[in-house]
Amino acid sequence: MFDANYFRALVSGQERGLRASVLRTGLSFAEPFYRLGVRWRNRQFDTGKREIHQVEVPVISVGNLTVGGTGKTPMVEWLARWFRERGVRVALVSRGYGAEAGSRNDEALELEQKLPDVPHLQNPDRVEAARAAIEELESQLIVLDDAFQHRRIHRDLNIVLIDALEPFGYGHLLPRGLLREPTANLTRADVIALSRSDAVDEATRTAIRSKAMKHAPRAVWIEVTHLPQSLLSAAGTENAIDSLRGRRVAAFCGIGNPAGFRHTLGELGAEVVDFREFPDHHSYQRGDIDDLSSWARDLNVDAVICTHKDLVKVGVERMGDCRLLALRIGLEISHGADALTERLEAISAQIAASGMAASDGL
Repeated sequence: MFDANYFRALVSGQERGLRASVLRTGLSFAEPFYRLGVRWRNRQFDTGKREIHQVEVPVISVGNLTVGGTGKTPMVEWLARWFRERGVRVALVSRGYGAEAGSRNDEALELEQKLPDVPHLQNPDRVEAARAAIEELESQLIVLDDAFQHRRIHRDLNIVLIDALEPFGYGHLLPRGLLREPTANLTRADVIALSRSDAVDEATRTAIRSKAMKHAPRAVWIEVTHLPQSLLSAAGTENAIDSLRGRRVAAFCGIGNPAGFRHTLGELGAEVVDFREFPDHHSYQRGDIDDLSSWARDLNVDAVICTHKDLVKVGVERMGDCRLLALRIGLEISHGADALTERLEAISAQIAASGMAASDGL
């Protein structure tokens, strides 16, 4: 019907004109039916008509309210590293959205490079995947990726990310807006994380927090920033991010929130001569790479920049006459770190106690 970029422009109101108005009206008629479907599904779990499975180890879920990128992958990576540093055997479990048959999706490929000692199981049946991780890999903790709406597994900590640049899906549920479910459903959250918090001013952060915490007053509120760490080539060589300052670059990405990526490049002082957006989870083909190479050659730029999520799928060293480099991003908690750590330490203590009880039983 229309691509993701046009859809975002349409529901945000950026797209103007008669055609856009008619389309928004049509989408508005469909929104109540989606709302009823979400309400019915959640009620099935709330009333016990659909089973919520309890697995044998603690589970942490990372998810969001809206479609598109909110920084879930950096949060998943940060959590896995935190527990691995404490000797906990962690497994990541996700549905595998966007993966071609028999392959792994881009988030899995990216996390595999960053966390080589953390297995990542992808399966539409995440209960089955979690049990496999526990029984076959002896995992002590399951981290569910993109799972706020996946309610079949009981979780010990429900982390929900809100993107500071697009916090509440333009105030509408799908298909009229970007919300997967109503903002009021934040009541299920234990931790609410404002991602890309440095992209907005304090007054905006306060307004977002006030609206979110109204629905989850007992939740921990944290604010996170996504900090550039280095520039990475397909061969694995790293360059300092300072090398972007004042450089003419072309950039492209196939992620849920391209605006966040472009914002980061601007903050680093790069002169973005041109910027191409592909759909989230885009599978790059030879024709795409040839087209991007011609595009970069015609622009006369110093480098071509993409995200790590794109690089693991493109897998080439150069585009046109330029080096292709990925911006590696890390997560930093700028507010609420102590409160989050307290929650994580409680789970770590639970795992340790479980291990001691198992040893006593031998």
